[in-house]
Amino acid sequence: MKPTHIEHIGIAVEDLEMAISYYRDVLGLECYAVEEIEDQKVKTAFFKVGDTKIELLESTDREGPVARFIEKRGPGVHHIAFAMENVGEALNNAREKGIRLIDSQPRKGAEGLQIGFLHPKSTFGVLMEFCGKK
Repeated sequence: MKPTHIEHIGIAVEDLEMAISYYRDVLGLECYAVEEIEDQKVKTAFFKVGDTKIELLESTDREGPVARFIEKRGPGVHHIAFAMENVGEALNNAREKGIRLIDSQPRKGAEGLQIGFLHPKSTFGVLMEFCGKK
């Protein structure tokens, strides 16, 4: 199973409002959605660039995964999300090929999508996300 397109690029930020201002005022992009995902301890903001989205991620908890990422690596590109026809099938296929998974089953993500992450130790240092409607 291969991706249909890059769904979004996730960028970890320390201050969501400041980052929104940059993308809006400097790049001229419109923030079309802001959403908090409580179980992931993150607040997101979305921008559309052509067919791809930019997802800004601000941690809502000092112990959350995005806060830990920023503490370790600083703000910046957090993950690349690939759109998949069937996230569960894509995760199973990756596991069968020896890829280490963060999520063994799809879970609810922003914008009502099903998501699942692959561990960066199996993907050449890049946190990858599969996402889709199924």
